[in-house]
Amino acid sequence: MNTGTLNRFLLACLVAAGAANWLIHLDPSRPNFEFLPDMAHSPAYASFSANPVFADGKTIQEPPPGAVPHGFRPLHYEATDQEAVRAGKELSNPYSLDDKKAVERGAEVFANYCRHCHGAAGWGNGPVVLRGYPAPTSFLAPESVSKPDGRLFHIITYGRRNMPSHASQLSREDRWKVILYIRTLQRKAEEERKKEKAQEKKPAQPPEATP
Repeated sequence: MNTGTLNRFLLACLVAAGAANWLIHLDPSRPNFEFLPDMAHSPAYASFSANPVFADGKTIQEPPPGAVPHGFRPLHYEATDQEAVRAGKELSNPYSLDDKKAVERGAEVFANYCRHCHGAAGWGNGPVVLRGYPAPTSFLAPESVSKPDGRLFHIITYGRRNMPSHASQLSREDRWKVILYIRTLQRKAEEERKKEKAQEKKPAQPPEATP
């Protein structure tokens, strides 16, 4: 078939398609004809209705073992002191003290979720403590300063003693950022201690001679 014959054939097809379109006069208010619609329109079952498809006859099925909700990141630690120690060895803060935005966000989280118990400076003397609630361990105590970031993350996630879990209130990112802010409070307190010691060691000035 040469080029001219092919062009005439294609033109004839185009004319035939146009004529068929004009003759059929499709109704735009009606859906088009569907070929093999079986999989497009499957029967729908209400969530709590009986369902003959499954062996137990239920529409709602339990998720398979190990399934997690979309977007959820499981934390493979249990809520025990031993697991907290393990978290301290294995987990590390993805943010650094040089990240100013992370520190600022940590300060906001601290003000909203930690300050009422731990106090503005982290001494453990927040407003609720002054009104009788058991005081938490000071963030400035050697015990807290020596705790790795991963262990603090575990405590915020699962809670400890009188402190409840904050996993439902704080995202993983905010938990790491508030730990970052706690480290800034500890640094500030350490710098103040060093200044006080320097002032104590500074020799007293001799009295000025009087004429």
